[in-house]
Amino acid sequence: MSFNEKISVVKIYGFLKERAGCLGRGNSMVQNVVSIRRNGLNHFVFTVIAIFFLSNNDFCQAQVRIACVGNSITYGARIENREVNSYPAQLGSMLGDGYDVQNFGVSGTTLLRKGDFPYWKTDAYQKAMDFRPDWVFIKLGTNDTKPVNRVFLDEYVQDYKDLVASFKKLPSNPRVVLLLPVPVFSNDSTGITAQIVREKLLPMVREVAYDTGSEIVNLYNLLIESPELFPDKVHPSAAGATIMARRVGEVVRMKSVGPVDFSSYLPEDASTFNFYGFQGHDFTFKDHNAKIVEPKNVAVGKPWVWRSRYWGHEPQVEIALLERGFHVVYCDVFESFLNKEGLLIWDGFYQLLTKAGLSNKSVMEGMSRGGGYIYRWAAFHPGRVSAVYADAPLLDFKLYFKGSNSSFPQKWELFKKNFGFKSDEEALAFKGNPMDLTETIAKAGFPMLHVVGDADEVVPVSEHTALFEQKIKAAGGSIQVIHKPGVNHHPHSLANPQPIVDFILQATK
Repeated sequence: MSFNEKISVVKIYGFLKERAGCLGRGNSMVQNVVSIRRNGLNHFVFTVIAIFFLSNNDFCQAQVRIACVGNSITYGARIENREVNSYPAQLGSMLGDGYDVQNFGVSGTTLLRKGDFPYWKTDAYQKAMDFRPDWVFIKLGTNDTKPVNRVFLDEYVQDYKDLVASFKKLPSNPRVVLLLPVPVFSNDSTGITAQIVREKLLPMVREVAYDTGSEIVNLYNLLIESPELFPDKVHPSAAGATIMARRVGEVVRMKSVGPVDFSSYLPEDASTFNFYGFQGHDFTFKDHNAKIVEPKNVAVGKPWVWRSRYWGHEPQVEIALLERGFHVVYCDVFESFLNKEGLLIWDGFYQLLTKAGLSNKSVMEGMSRGGGYIYRWAAFHPGRVSAVYADAPLLDFKLYFKGSNSSFPQKWELFKKNFGFKSDEEALAFKGNPMDLTETIAKAGFPMLHVVGDADEVVPVSEHTALFEQKIKAAGGSIQVIHKPGVNHHPHSLANPQPIVDFILQATK
């Protein structure tokens, strides 16, 4: 080859390498093309081949660029061999060749512009911008809780909005995801403290996510029951970073569909509200309060979870499912115990939701006496249920007659009134309790999960979940029970809801 031809080969080879990401199959094919040119193929034909490969998606698919922005926890401080074991490094390994994951974490930085070391003023921030990312994962705020910085926390929300805006204005139009700070296990008020992170930082990050329309990931609850993964009570270990990377990787890989449009199904006076960073709709449905909360991205199949009672109490399961593309809905039928009127109201609500586009089957969630509601619904409409998550569920309304709780006599009278029973004997003969409907429920085939406190004195496990479990299994049904040793009726749910979430994801495929 002449000197000019050699220069041409080098230029085209470099361009091909850049498009191929210098990785795997693409790089191998570049070598083959260059080898052909060196073996005497004329320059015109060589150029045609190069153009073919450049336009062939199987040959060269541009890498997805992921920028991990944050402080020392992103950087990987105090993690041995952080270049391999920090969460961004592990994320890159998990995602593989099609992704370029870069760590733009800087130890000690604050989100606050007035903080003692603002991320804004670092070289890493400008490099993250120049990277032109497709995704930006931001985890900043832990250092903002230090005494020297927390005096400026009133400016945190606006500074965070400005940071999000700076990334969203990039030509690459990245998806910006806010990572809730991981928990802190130190209560030393002279430094970073658990209380400030929990009570101040988390609500502010959720406010920013809601106001900016940004996606959000709850790392806090994911690690709250794992203090052993925080050797210095602030920084996660390599194992903690693995959990972070795995969760972020799930977000990147999640497949989604277009949003569900409820606009023509909601009344004109419906209002919107912020549900932990997600947009909710609050409205009246047949004289009953109803709510719908939308995920940022809708999962394939348009799944949803139906909370039966106690809206907003221990919401960590709903938050985790919203992150994964589920809608969350609620329709308060008060103390109807899901009698005929309650069933009809719920039926109308179900029709509204499915006509709008949600799946024909929902995950039913019930806490305490809400457990009785969801199982009565499931027994009457088994084809509309994909799974049941019941938490310390009341499964036999006769508890109100036999139990010792001070509120039970009043509830018993209300139960009799709502079902039209004229005497205790008539009410005690009622055969519509979930405990009486186990054969019908088991035959429906949907999986069930119960979470119970073994020391529950309000709804004794032995009289409710244990007996129900026995009857369901005898009838061929599928039920799992998570026991919480030493726990009473409260608190409901799990601080880290992952086992419940895993069950629901598996049940809904």
